[in-house]
Order: sequence, then structure tokens, then C-alpha cells
Amino acid sequence: RPADISTFGNGNEKLPVLVWGNGACANTPAEHVNFLNEIASHGFIVVAIGPAFEIEGFTPARGSESAQLTDAIDWIIEQNNDKESPYYNKIDEKNIAAGGMSCGGLQALDISSDPRLKTVMICNSGLFNSSNANTAVPGMPMPAKESLRDIHTPVIYILGGQTDIAYGNGMDDFQRINHVPAYAANYSVGHGGTYGQPYGGEFAIVATAWLQWQLKNDAADRKSTR
Repeated sequence: RPADISTFGNGNEKLPVLVWGNGACANTPAEHVNFLNEIASHGFIVVAIGPAFEIEGFTPARGSESAQLTDAIDWIIEQNNDKESPYYNKIDEKNIAAGGMSCGGLQALDISSDPRLKTVMICNSGLFNSSNANTAVPGMPMPAKESLRDIHTPVIYILGGQTDIAYGNGMDDFQRINHVPAYAANYSVGHGGTYGQPYGGEFAIVATAWLQWQLKNDAADRKSTR
């Protein structure tokens, strides 16, 4: 979140939300900290699965589940309505996005029917089909391609070009989606994206512009995303 949230709420702008699932179904967003911090710095609150840094005496679970993204939405809404919370009345409950990288992208797709979502952001990911489902890593959520019909919001795919192992799946999803606005962006860096680069690299620029457009209705970012 932004370091200073005192100006949010109380009749002023509130914080839109991104709930985030991690690559490899990891129970920590450690590999995405630069990327997520950059998004948050533009006036968003990011709730990612698992602790971002090692906590003494705490051993996080080895894997994560799609339901943790739903839990994240539940939690931040509870905080928004809890007078004892630092986030009380500062959260924009009508502007929530689900996103994730690789397995985390599958998790975001798995909860994409949640009516509280305003947009979905799928990074280096896409649903498997019957011909390549056997290549999925055990533990990944495996919604059928038909579940793409459950997406009720605009959706963006941010992929790493043809060397991205998820490129085929992601582009296949994109070509199948014809009932909601969909956008596909490719930057030829492979499956690892630019998350670890300073400020999250090029992926963060596109992701932030998309979220500014979808969750804040920013006209300038609408033009830059297109």
C-alpha cells in the first residue's frame, strides 16, 4: 500500500484493491515484491497470498490455493468496515481486481466469476486444454476452457512472448474470449517476466496502466493501454 494512507477515505479517493496469486502456487509473493510495490505506489492496496518476507518462527505452507484470493477479498472488505482497522473506510469495495502470475494466474481465473471483481489480470498464464493438461505442475488449479465464459469483467493477459511456456495457453484463452473486453500484451522476456527488475520493469508499466483504467477510470491510462 502507499506509505501514507491518511489522505484516503473521509470523502476523498479510496484505495482500489488487487488480490494477487503467485507463480508456482507459492505461498509468498517474494518474487513479485518490486512489481506489486510499484502498483501499490500509484494508489492501490495489494493483498497477495502469503507473507512477503521471512517471519521468524513462522513457516508458511509450501503451496497455495485459489480460495486464498477469495479470502483476501473477504479480509480487506472486513478491514474496510472495522472501525479499529487502519483501513477503515479507505477501501474502494466496488473496484477490486484479481491477478496472478503463472499458477497464480490460474488461481485468478479460478475465482473470476466472483461478482465483486471489476477486472482480471492474467500474467504469464492461461488455462490448459485437454491436449496439454498433462504438462501442468501438480497442485495447479485446472479449470476447463469452458469456464472462460464465467469471466464477467474486462480481462488482460500479460505474456512473455513466444518463449513464455504459458504463451500458447494464454493466447488460446484470449482468442476464445468474445463476450467481455479482452486485451493481450506480449513482451519477449519469457516466462519469468520483469517482476524482479527495478520498479517491476515493463510488466509493471502495463499492469499499472490497466488497473488505473479499469479501477480508477483514468482516461490517460486507457489510451496508453490501448
